[in-house]
This record gives sequence, structure tokens and C-alpha cells, in this order.
Amino acid sequence: MLEERLDGRLLIPGDDGWDDARQAWNLAVDQRPAAVVVAASVADIARTVRMARAYGLAVAPQATGHNAGPLAQDGGLADAILLRTHELRGVEVRPNQRIARVEPGAQWGDVVAATAPHGLAALAGSSHDVGVVGYTLGGGVSWLARSHGLAANHVVAVELVTADGAFRRVDAEHDAELFWAVRGGGGDFGIVTAIEFELFPIAQVVAGTLFWPIERAGEVLEAWADWTATLPDTVTSVGRVLRFPPMPELPPFLSGRSLVVVEAVFQESPERADELLAPLRALGPAIDTVHPQAPAELLQLHMDPPAPVPGHGDGMLLASLPGAAVRAFVAAVGSDSGSTLLSAEIRHVGGALEPDAAVAAAQAEGRPLPGAVSGFDAQYLVYGVGIPVPGAMEGLVASLGRLFSQIEPWRAPVEYLNFAERAVPASRIFGDDGRLARLRAVKQAVDPTGVIRSNHPVRR
Repeated sequence: MLEERLDGRLLIPGDDGWDDARQAWNLAVDQRPAAVVVAASVADIARTVRMARAYGLAVAPQATGHNAGPLAQDGGLADAILLRTHELRGVEVRPNQRIARVEPGAQWGDVVAATAPHGLAALAGSSHDVGVVGYTLGGGVSWLARSHGLAANHVVAVELVTADGAFRRVDAEHDAELFWAVRGGGGDFGIVTAIEFELFPIAQVVAGTLFWPIERAGEVLEAWADWTATLPDTVTSVGRVLRFPPMPELPPFLSGRSLVVVEAVFQESPERADELLAPLRALGPAIDTVHPQAPAELLQLHMDPPAPVPGHGDGMLLASLPGAAVRAFVAAVGSDSGSTLLSAEIRHVGGALEPDAAVAAAQAEGRPLPGAVSGFDAQYLVYGVGIPVPGAMEGLVASLGRLFSQIEPWRAPVEYLNFAERAVPASRIFGDDGRLARLRAVKQAVDPTGVIRSNHPVRR
């Protein structure tokens, strides 16, 4: 029996701890697998894959479960073992090489805590509890993305267990096709047991948030959109509409308030950052928190929830953001819209996130060429989300649908895997330029019977 061979735990429906073990980070996602394995070792991962294959089951790896919605839709886990890796959180830093090696359950808070003492920064997610592996396999858009590109582009090696239960270490010289696929192609090709990626000698950035009342959303976001067209790639920013519920754990200036904000990170001197920020400061923000800080502080910038919460959200890439697009966005989520979304944001991408720029940077720096997703044929990334408290889901669905229908005319031809919170055809993520056929060929080679199940399978 598998349970007797595990260093960790096997749970089936009805066991003590079953509900906790199957719970994703998004508390609104109801995961109902055939069983859950909580891995306590890399060997547990291989044992689980071999046992699942022998019994005709699939294995769905998951650390935090931030993008679990598509995996759980339509009973997608009923014939699968949910393999939780969240207890394997080791981080090793090699400061002289500027490389980090992390275990499959590591979160960005773990990495930042380990790298900061060395004056090194990672291309981290926006929150401390985002899982490193899932974020990176899907691409990874950090606060440093416009200057450094996707986190996946800086992966130097991946260790994983494939559907045959074998361990593999892949890099640019070893199993290069699989190495290409896992960098941006998602988690459909094996279960990652470790990932190694580059770090950067960044000791300080200038970052923070400007706040205005939501009634000024149109004025502020149109000015912000114009401002983004003037910026160097050293600046990454977000224009955002927020509606905070009245909660005692929130700071008084946020609790119960509706705001329009601009969050920005400058890899510039404080003097140059002030110069660049002057057009937005001229709008007279009610609060201005922009200041020099260590990159570790960026985990707090986006004000993400500090613990799992229920959510209903989705994302969309935009090819451009003219004034008409901003006005459509504000009409959908602004003060008079009736929107029930907690957050609706537009992230400025472009720069090193453009595919041609990513390839050129890799060639210039002597790095491996990017993987399955090198960047985006898009300039902005939209994401909207709300909290589905009892009785609120219908309004949330309508609010999110209204947002995306309003900005549809400016939609880019592809989706960003990590922000697609619904099941979408793989062609919408990987396009029709030959990448999808190549990814499907890799899947067929390493997992012909579909033992490994991801939230965004390439065969869909």
C-alpha cells in the first residue's frame, strides 16, 4: 500500500484532516480528488506517481493552489491524487553564483528571506505566500519584470519526476526540449522537485503607492496610462481600483474605503524616481508612500491578503491602452459602475516582457534562450477579483463579465497562464505559431497517457 511506503501522509475522504489537506489557497475552490498525498520527501513524489500510474489514476501536483480553479472545474480531480508539496520548502542560496535552488513547496517569502542577507533579489511574485514553482512554470511577472523579463526566462535547471516515476534534471544541455517546455508551459510535463534560477544584485529600489478617492479614477488612470508611455524599462507600475470592506484588521485609511491607486517600482536613484513620478504627484494624491526600500519590502506593495481567502477573479492581456480603453475600464469598475469587485487592476508590461526583447537579452547575456513563453505580445495585463461572500457570487460574476466585455476591443491575442482563472483552450495561452504543437509533442513523449494533470493542460 502507498500509505505504508510514504514518509508523508495519505488521506482519503472521511479521514481526519481531509478538508484541510484538499483546500487550495482560494477558499472558494472546492477540490474533490480521489485522495491527497502530503509529501514529506522527494521520494514520496516518485512513489505517488508510480502508484497512480499502476492504478490508472492521475496526479495533480500543488503547493499553495493559487490558480486551482481550472483544475477543480467539472470534477477534474475525481480520478486524481492531489499531491501537496507545501511542506517541502527548503531554499539554498549560492551567493557567488547568484543562484537559488528551491524545493517544490517554497513560497516567495522563503526565498526573499534567504536572499536578502546577500544583497540579492529574485523575480518574486507580489505576495509572500505565492508558490515559487507554479508561478515560475507559468511565466512569472514580478515587480522587476519590465527590466528583467519573465521569471521563467532566468531558470537555469529544473529537477522533476515524470510520468514514468523517473527523476530527471533538465537544463539547456540535458533534455533541452523538456527544459524548453517547463519554462512557461505550465505544470503539465512532470512534478517539479527543485528549481534553480538566477538572482540579481539589487540592494535598493524606490517603490510605493499613490492613493486618490475612487471618484477621481478616470482622471488618474488616464494620466497614468499616458505616463506609462513615457517610462524607461526600469519602472514597473499598476493602475488599480480598490474597494475595501470595513474590516478592523485593515489600516484606518483603507478600511471601508474605495480608492484609485498607482503602485510603482523604480530601479532608479531616489532623485530620478522623484523626477519620473512628478506628473502623477502633480495630481495631488491623498497619500503617497513612495520611498527607497529594500527589494524584500515589495512583497507588501500590492496589499495582497496575508492568508488564504475565497476569491472569484480572472485576467486578460491588452494589446494597447488608449484613452478609450481607460474610459471603458472606469465605466466598468469606477465609482458609478455598481461593480462589486474588490480589486480591478491594469499592470504595465512591455519592455523586457516583449518576446523579441526577451530573446535579445538572453543572447546578449549568454543565457539559454527563453522557453515556451518568452513574454507577451501585449502591453498591459488586467486582473479583476472579488470575494464571494454568501449571496455575492451573482454580482461578482456580472461585475467581472462587464469589465472584460467593456475592454474586449483592446484584447491581445493570447492569455497569461497564471492569471487565467478559468479553463481556457491551450491555443489561447500558447497561440498558433507552432509552440502549442511543440508542447503537445513534449507531453506525448514524456506522459502519453496523461498521468500528470495541471490546471492548464496543453491538450485542452
